Formats: sequence, structure tokens, C-alpha cells
Amino acid sequence: MINKPAPLRLLPVLLPAAFTLACLTVMLPRLLPALDLSFLQTFRTSFLGILLEALPFVLLGSLLSSLLHLFVTEEALDRWIPKHPVAGILTACVLGLVFPICECGMIPLIRRLIQKGMPVYIAIVFILSGPIINPVVYGATYMAFRLYPEMVYARMGLAFLVSASIGFMIYATWKSSPLKVTRSTLNSESAAETEMRNRPRGSKWTAVLVHTSDEFFDMGKYLLIGCLLTAGIQSFVAKESLTMIGNGPVSSYFFMMGFAFLLSLCSTSDAFVAQTFLTTFSSGSLLAFLVFGPMLDFKNTLMLLSVFKTKFVLYLAFLIFAVVFIGAVAVDAFYFT
Repeated sequence: MINKPAPLRLLPVLLPAAFTLACLTVMLPRLLPALDLSFLQTFRTSFLGILLEALPFVLLGSLLSSLLHLFVTEEALDRWIPKHPVAGILTACVLGLVFPICECGMIPLIRRLIQKGMPVYIAIVFILSGPIINPVVYGATYMAFRLYPEMVYARMGLAFLVSASIGFMIYATWKSSPLKVTRSTLNSESAAETEMRNRPRGSKWTAVLVHTSDEFFDMGKYLLIGCLLTAGIQSFVAKESLTMIGNGPVSSYFFMMGFAFLLSLCSTSDAFVAQTFLTTFSSGSLLAFLVFGPMLDFKNTLMLLSVFKTKFVLYLAFLIFAVVFIGAVAVDAFYFT
């Protein structure tokens, strides 16, 4: 079979694209005066505002995550965690204060720790609490809700209670290993990471910069998608529709938790998105958005399914949804009133 040259293989794509571009060039100047561009102006302002506020925190989180990834071994982390259930769960809840890392970097790390002997319930608590209860996320949430600090304290407190509650539930109900990776896969990945850590100091710092940039751009695409969707909702969805959903006693919680799942924002930037809905949705539903999203969203569900057994992921997802929903409703009833 004779292979066509690259330009010929691209012709079926390039010709329609060129024709479409030519039509737009001719027709767009005539159509623009008839369009209402006020929505586009609102969209641009909203998008840039959310993006520029969130980017510094995403960059800082990526840098700290890279330092942890390259300079702290899993063995050292495992030695610091108590083996007693209560002490282990409480320690895991606040471990993010020492090791701030986003949920995407958390899952590969926890997989190795479980394989090396860390109890499953402690590892899950760290996955759930670490992306929220850490100084970077606290600072980002405070900047977004600096006029409403009650939301900052409620987010940290509810994340602690949800993580600890789910940890105790898993301790009582799940005894077998939830991992589905083999030991050979784990050993090959650990060897590659050990080789990176054993590089000369100059190479290590180069690796930090490379890893930081990779993680920043990896998280950046989710941030961009989240900002685009949020700005689109703010600009093109009628305020009356949002108000109707936001005033519902149950629908507002379901909407914001589903919104958090689909947006898949990094925990260092989701507060800036939630802040834009402050006048439309109840405080409880915004709190559910801020706690549920970092614990369970679309991108980390895919990552969880690649590491853990499907049955365990579904069980964990049910626990997260139920406990966050009940907790957010309770906080809205007794704390925000």
C-alpha cells in the first residue's frame, strides 16, 4: 500500500477549514452589528477575573507538590503516621498542613503507601482531607471569601469531619486491599522515582522545575475549562433560572455538587469559582461545592478507577456524597443562620 504524502492526507481537513474561514471572513463584518455583544463582554470579564485570581495559587500548589514528590520518600511519610486507628485518622486529617498536595498527586502517592503497608482507612482520609486542609487552599479560600470568612472556617471544619467520619466507616467495613495494581508495576515505578531522587542536587532542582511546569499545565487545562464553564453560566444563563435552582432546598445542593464533579477544578482555585455564586446560591450549597469537589470529581474518579477496584471506588463515592450532603445541610442550618 502506497502512503500518501502528509499534505495530501491533510487535504480532507484543510479544504473544509479553509472554506469555512473564507466564509467567516466575508460574512462576519456584516453579522457583527446585528449581534448583541454585551454577553461576550460579560463573559470575557468574568473569565479573566476568575482565571487571574486563581492562577497564582495553582502555581504555588504545583511547586509544593513537586518538592514533596521529589524530596520526601514514602518510607519517611509512613514512619510518621501512627498505627492506632483513632490517632492515625486524626493525624491523616491534618497531614495536609505539612504536605500540601493536590488530589491528582495524592492518588499515586497513596497507592504506593497502601502497597507498603499503610492501612487503607488512613490512606483514604489523607486523600480526602489533604487537598482541602492545607495552608495553600486555606489562603486561596480566604482570598476568595475575605468578606465572608465564615465560609473559610466551615470548609476546613466540614472537610475534617467528613474525612474522619469516612475513615472510621472504612475502618469498620473494609478489610481487604482495594488496590488492583501488581507489585511488579509498583516496583518499577518506585525504581524510576528513586533514580530521580538520587540525581545530583542541580539535576534535582531542574527536575523540580520540570515537574512543577508539567503539573501546572496539567492542572491549568482543568482550570481553564472550569473558568470557561463558570463564565458561560454567569453570562448566558438567565439569572432567574439560577435563582430558581439556588433557592431550592435540595436542588441547590445537588446542582453545586454535580457542578463541582464536572468542573474538576483544583482545590486551590475552586473557591474563586464558588465566590461568583455567592449571591445566587445558599451558603450550604456553596460549602458542599467546596468540600465535595476536591474529594470527588470527574478527573480524580478516573484516576481512582485506574488504581483502586471499581467496587471500592463506588463505595467510596457513595460515602463521600452522603456525608458531604448531610454535613453541608447541617452546617447551613446551625452555623450559617
